[in-house]
Amino acid sequence: MQKCKIRNIILVLLVTFLILFGLVMIYSASSYSSEAQFGDAFHFVKKQLVGVALGVVLFVITYKFDYHRYYKLRYWAIGISVILLVLVFVPGIGISANGARRWIGFGGFNLQSSEVAKFGFVIFSASYLSKNYQKTKSFKGILPILFAGGVICLLVMLEPNMSVTMCIGMVMIIMLLVGGLSAKHFVMLAIPALALVVALIVVEPYRLSRLMAFINPWANPKEDGYQLIQSLYSLGVGGMFGVGLFNSRQKYLFLPFAESDFIFAIIGEELGFVGAVLVLLVYVAIIAIGVKIALSASDRLGTYLAIGITAVIAIQLLINIAVVTGSIPPTGIPMPFISAGGTSLSVFMGAIGILCNVGKGKGDREEVVKRSV
Repeated sequence: MQKCKIRNIILVLLVTFLILFGLVMIYSASSYSSEAQFGDAFHFVKKQLVGVALGVVLFVITYKFDYHRYYKLRYWAIGISVILLVLVFVPGIGISANGARRWIGFGGFNLQSSEVAKFGFVIFSASYLSKNYQKTKSFKGILPILFAGGVICLLVMLEPNMSVTMCIGMVMIIMLLVGGLSAKHFVMLAIPALALVVALIVVEPYRLSRLMAFINPWANPKEDGYQLIQSLYSLGVGGMFGVGLFNSRQKYLFLPFAESDFIFAIIGEELGFVGAVLVLLVYVAIIAIGVKIALSASDRLGTYLAIGITAVIAIQLLINIAVVTGSIPPTGIPMPFISAGGTSLSVFMGAIGILCNVGKGKGDREEVVKRSV
């Protein structure tokens, strides 16, 4: 039990470090643009602090709430997720920005529905798998998860939000694999999924142009390739040790979304390769603790919840870094705990509360592994 407590403390300290570091980097990346646009260099920092405050409340609630009760709330979790995603398309409630409808607004507060839906899906899937793990060997047994995940992915794609759709789809596959998905069924899912991704890129001109910009950003350096070029320039200028904290040149309106989706580029520019790697090592430690919690959970529900939450963190980080470094076509997704975005931060903090909740128990690693086979 003492080991579990220490592990949770380390996890909270690592997440707290990323949040505080994120506040510093958000200020560094956005101070000039915030002053120019809003007359307040701390505009995005203040908004992020609201997310921190809400996140602390969510963390305390999810940490204290008995996670076993999520099984009874599984339909509420997926139902609320679907409702929030549908509200995005309701006139007067849904908010459109940059050609996408991803937010709902009420009382001066904006909520990004897909951020909630990711973890709503994890709760539903973990609950289902914990009671139906023996059914995952058959295709019929995994249909409820495929249906729930398919509905969520469809609604997110209609916003459109390709990056979150990818994230949810990959989390679904990981949870099914951990739950006992056979190689045959994995192939049956993977082939049409890849075909669908290709089709979605081809049928939408803006996605096709992003793909072309990814292949050769310098073919159109002032339009489709601009953001990637500026991101790569930031990383290149940073070199080994960076230009120094607060000394970024790309933040002077050269790099779009420097405080959010592309904040890792500013980290690389100001702190260099060494600083960027150290930040990534903090994430590696968080992910490792998440996996450890999953392996030592006292029951299947705890195992699947921990795996799902850890998978969301790992996959979202991977997609963000891949986009910033030009490893995959540009698509917007925040860097967990660091990027500006109140909804993302508060929901992730709530998810860490669930992870610590699962981590409070004391289980037998070998027994948990046997239960998952």
